[in-house]
Amino acid sequence: MNLRPDLALIAEHVVPGSRALDIGCGDGDLMAVLRKAHVDVRGLELDPANVALAVARGLSVVQGDADADLAYYPDDAFDYAILSQTLQTARRPDQVLAELLRIGRRAFVSFPNFAYWRVRWGLMWGGRMPVTKALPVSWYETQDIHHLTIDDFRALVAESGIRVEDAWFLRGSKRIGTAAANLLAEHAVFLLKRD
Repeated sequence: MNLRPDLALIAEHVVPGSRALDIGCGDGDLMAVLRKAHVDVRGLELDPANVALAVARGLSVVQGDADADLAYYPDDAFDYAILSQTLQTARRPDQVLAELLRIGRRAFVSFPNFAYWRVRWGLMWGGRMPVTKALPVSWYETQDIHHLTIDDFRALVAESGIRVEDAWFLRGSKRIGTAAANLLAEHAVFLLKRD
């Protein structure tokens, strides 16, 4: 199975034998890979069609909304809470982050970087919200309601007293360094931990 690059990176760093909750799990691609790696993984997904696909694959997924339903999970229920390409769709990303680190000892968060130079270029010269490989739909079709950048995310976690254990930056499927990541990376993946 070919995983999306941010999911492949997360799968590479989840420790076998651990417990994980994949929030916004889609049809369960990451969960299937983690299960093969002996991770006890559960999923939470908003879209009922994706829930049905994941359940048909034998995965343990329930329908729910990250903005409202994480409150039902107990403290420290998982080793990892995973939120991939979903933070920008949450009504209150700050509260979702707090919930991730309440229910998980660590949290993986991946998101598209709206400060990527091609996005900046398209907006500045085209005067319209860009459609790119990483942001493939028009502004009126997207579920993204917060257009965050890597620097925005770093500021939020610093203000929230959240520790960044590690971070990876991607352009397509290629990893790039931290230097100028806010300008050069299409996607970011952060591993967070409570202080």
